[in-house]
Amino acid sequence: MALAVKDERIAFRATKEQKALIERGASVRGQKVTEFVISSAQEKAEMILADQKEFVLSTDRWNAFVSVLDRPVNRHERLARLMSEPSVLER
Repeated sequence: MALAVKDERIAFRATKEQKALIERGASVRGQKVTEFVISSAQEKAEMILADQKEFVLSTDRWNAFVSVLDRPVNRHERLARLMSEPSVLER
């Protein structure tokens, strides 16, 4: 897999407290601040976009999506049993 070329820049200002919090979060995750900020912003953007009510897909992607929806349901006995048991928090 080829690595993506990172040739775009994003600049922003933060308060001293915000910067310190971001640095602590990055440290806990074992990431550099840039990696932490980019991955956090990307996760948030993906969540926001996933909540959209309208999706625009190419014909090929739409057909692939519909074919997945049309597949027969596979019942997984172990998963059904797991979901019917009380959770660890309910025991």
